[in-house]
Amino acid sequence: MSGTGEHLKDEGSKSQVVIAGATAGLIARFIIAPLDVVKIRLQLQTHSLSDPLSHRNLRGSPIYKGTLPTLKHILREEGITALWKGNIPAELMYVSYGAIQFTTYRSVTLGLQTTFGEHQLPAAAESFIAGASAGAIATTATYPLDLLRTRFAAQGTEKIYSSLIASVRDIARYEGPRGFFQGLGAGIGQIIPYMGIFFATYESLRSPMANLHMPFGSGDATAGVIASIIAKTGVFPLDLIRKRLQVQGPTRSKYIHKNIPAYRGVFRTMQHILKNEGTRGLYRGLTVSLFKAAPASAVTMWTYERVLRILLDMEDNSNA
Repeated sequence: MSGTGEHLKDEGSKSQVVIAGATAGLIARFIIAPLDVVKIRLQLQTHSLSDPLSHRNLRGSPIYKGTLPTLKHILREEGITALWKGNIPAELMYVSYGAIQFTTYRSVTLGLQTTFGEHQLPAAAESFIAGASAGAIATTATYPLDLLRTRFAAQGTEKIYSSLIASVRDIARYEGPRGFFQGLGAGIGQIIPYMGIFFATYESLRSPMANLHMPFGSGDATAGVIASIIAKTGVFPLDLIRKRLQVQGPTRSKYIHKNIPAYRGVFRTMQHILKNEGTRGLYRGLTVSLFKAAPASAVTMWTYERVLRILLDMEDNSNA
C-alpha cells in the first residue's frame, strides 16, 4: 500500500490479486469508455480537416478534428449510447486483462526473486521484466475481445454486427481464426515496452509519492498518471497501427470511416501512413489517448490498491 511504500508484487495472495485486478479494470473501463470511442474514431481517420486534398475519397466518412468536436459530432449524429459502443467486449477484456496482468506481474516477480536469490536484480529492471511479461501475456489472451471492441466502436449508424455473438460467428465464418488476431504483432510490440516502462516508472514513483502524504491517498493515482503519460506517448504509433489492422477484412469499407486503406503487416502499414499522411498521421488521437490513459491508469491503480487493502484487512480480521 501507498501508506507503507511496499511494492505491488509483495502484496496479497493470488486470489486477492485476481479480484483486485479485475475490479480495477471493470471500473476504469466504464469511466473512460466515451473517450475510448473518440480515440478509436480519430485513429481510424486517414483524412484531415486542414488538408482538402485528403477529402477526395471520403465516401461519406465524417471529418473529425479534436476531442470535444468529435464527442459532440458523435452525440449529435448517433446519440449518447454511441459513446459506449463496444463496451461489452471491452468490459470483458478489461476484467480479464486486469486479472491476468496483475497475477502474471506478481508471479514473474516472485519467480525472478527465487531465481536470482541473494543476487537480486535492480528494482527498476525487475519491474520492467515483470511488467513487459504481464502485458504480453494479458494482451495475447484477451486480444479477440480487443478486436471486437474496436470494430464495434468503429461502427456508425449502419450496423455491421447485430450483436456480440453475431460478430464472433461472422468473423469465424468469413475470416477464420486469424481474423480474431489481426494486428496482434503491433499489440505485442506496443504492450511490452509500454507495460515495462509503466510499471518501472510507477514503482519508482510510488514510494516517493507516498511520503508526500497527498490528500485522499492520491499518491498512487498521481504515480499512475505520470507513468501512463510517459509510456503511452512512446508507443502510440504502434497503438494506431494496431487499430488500423483490426478493422481489416471484408467489412473494412462499412465502418464509420469508409475510406480505410487495405493494410498488410505492421511495417508496411507504418510506411503507408508515413507516405500518405506524414508523421502526424501516426499520432492521430494522441491527445485524447493521453486524456484517456491518465484517468484510466489512475483509477486502475487507485482501485487496485484500495480493493487489495480491503481484502487484506478482511483476511486479518478473520484470522484475529
